[in-house]
Amino acid sequence: MSKRLESKVILVTGGTSGTGAAFARRAASEGATVLIGARDKERGKATVAEIAQKGGKALFVPTDVTVEEEVAHLVDVAVKEFGGLHGAFNNAGGGNSHGAVRDIEASFWDSVLALNLTSIFYSLKHEIPAIAASGGGSIVNNASVVGVVGDPTAAAYSTAKHGVVGLTRSAALDAATEGVRVNALATGLVNTPLWQGFTENSPEAASAILNQQPTGRAADESEIAAFATFLLSDESPFITGAALAIDGALTAGY
Repeated sequence: MSKRLESKVILVTGGTSGTGAAFARRAASEGATVLIGARDKERGKATVAEIAQKGGKALFVPTDVTVEEEVAHLVDVAVKEFGGLHGAFNNAGGGNSHGAVRDIEASFWDSVLALNLTSIFYSLKHEIPAIAASGGGSIVNNASVVGVVGDPTAAAYSTAKHGVVGLTRSAALDAATEGVRVNALATGLVNTPLWQGFTENSPEAASAILNQQPTGRAADESEIAAFATFLLSDESPFITGAALAIDGALTAGY
């Protein structure tokens, strides 16, 4: 394994399961000191222990990304404990996202945007100055294919992810002269525990979704983690302000 993130301090939100945990393991294996922010303390401790067992370095900080003070604290820990911050994978998000525009309650709308969009705003607001002060680096925001195409069955979620793409581009322009790159991943179907559970509970619905996938499969979590690692490394110095599809050609036909 290469050491593309050697000596870098990298933050990941939502890093205790699924894609976030896969990224935390990959970043640590490539030499990064990984700071994991999430709500689940038990999973956080388990992920840190797994990384340490393999010779990596990681720290878990309980964090609710919908609370600005907790996001600010997460970034502050990186700077105080490890001397700086060089990158971030803003991965936290998700939740129950179903609902057409006409059926959505205002409280549901607010909760989906808080978790999937406002949390990214809080993260960027505090990460960019810290990374700039550490000599520059990279930020990757995990958006979704529904951040670049509409979804009538998940209007709030699609709106939030479109917002992440717009926020990414605005932040990239704002931070360009400070050596901070900001990109978004338009991720498609990923074989996370959530998808596996859906496949088990709703096999027909899952099969219908897979039939729409040109590659005929979901991405492995490690494939998303590998791409995010590349974007956070020094091997991608001219990539910023982009919404990069990693979706098995799903949006190529739109």
